Amino acid sequence: MRVAIVHDWLYTMGGAEQVLRELLRCYPHADVFTLFDVLSPEDRAKIGFKKAHTSFLQNMPFIRKMHRKYLPLMPIAIEQFDLSGYDLVISSSYAVAKGVITGPNQLHISYVHSPMRYAWDLQHAYLNESGYTAGIKGALARALLHRMRIWDVRTAHGPDAMIANSNFVAKRIKKVYGRDATVIYPPVTMPAEVIDRPIAGHFLAASRMVPYKKIEAVIQAFAELPDLRLVVAGDGPDAERLKKMAGPNVTFAGFVSDADLRELMGTARAFVFAAEEDFGIIVVEAQAEGAPVLALGRGGARETVSAAPGNRTGMFFDSTEPAAIAQCVRAFVAQEDTFSRADCRARAAGFSAERFRAEFVAFVDAQMGTFTGERRRAPDGAADSTGRRRRWTDDERRKQTPAA
Repeated sequence: MRVAIVHDWLYTMGGAEQVLRELLRCYPHADVFTLFDVLSPEDRAKIGFKKAHTSFLQNMPFIRKMHRKYLPLMPIAIEQFDLSGYDLVISSSYAVAKGVITGPNQLHISYVHSPMRYAWDLQHAYLNESGYTAGIKGALARALLHRMRIWDVRTAHGPDAMIANSNFVAKRIKKVYGRDATVIYPPVTMPAEVIDRPIAGHFLAASRMVPYKKIEAVIQAFAELPDLRLVVAGDGPDAERLKKMAGPNVTFAGFVSDADLRELMGTARAFVFAAEEDFGIIVVEAQAEGAPVLALGRGGARETVSAAPGNRTGMFFDSTEPAAIAQCVRAFVAQEDTFSRADCRARAAGFSAERFRAEFVAFVDAQMGTFTGERRRAPDGAADSTGRRRRWTDDERRKQTPAA
């Protein structure tokens, strides 16, 4: 069985790239297709491939830093990949990957991280970040995003089956595309060993410094909590501005390695997360290190953090207003001794990479078992496209027998 895995683009190591890594562990001989790949050889090795098939966007100037400027070209770029030689096509999509063209005899399964948020609920954030809020450029950008929404809905009918990375995303898929999706939570890397680190006394926030991650709201909340210390890990366009507005109880760690981030999590009193994420792998990673999570009570965090009495791994605040976040932090401090770091680790274990691989392969096998494409038919007793030996039905055997 020839397998192709289509990923939107590769320029940084994030949650979608962790999914790609585990997909390649499920299908180690799969070929990788992506719009552009500017990863280092070391990062490619971490994911599990040496070279990807890329589109014409690979050669566009400033593609690493300005890839959003090329959004108008992405639909046509993804449609140029020739996947006709593959039996199984898996798209890992948060933008355009699900729009690859496949034939009726190819099984296309799309793992949807989210419907294209640039074109839907993050349209206004995208316009603000790109400077297209008014004037001719603003009007053209809005017209473009309107066309992107039309393309996005049209291509949603291409995959034979859809997988959502959370119930939250499954609801968005139903609303935007009108399709049902099976939920398979993304893979989260669990610590190789449990380390009980001494709690260092800080609260931790970590993400890329961009507006929709709401780091600014967390920093403003700790301005109301001068007796508590906040460590902020990560970098991005807003980093310098956020440093200037932060109080003396806020420390910026900048970009940190995975190992250092895990240590910051393991020694934090709690992890504070104010973004509305589709899933939020980092929230589970914090719990895997034993840290309770204080999160916005919307999106994927509602599915990964438990606020149930007797098994609490975190608390929720209702809005991203600094006062609401500060109130949640104060409530946590008053009840801190009721949280178990062992419960946090146990909660995270339910989202392991091993669980993801088992569920994903089982889903693909089930889809293959019911797929009617001619390509997967194998001779009587030979291996079919799932790698299993099968027996033809009597009806199939009669069709293959020449008439007397």
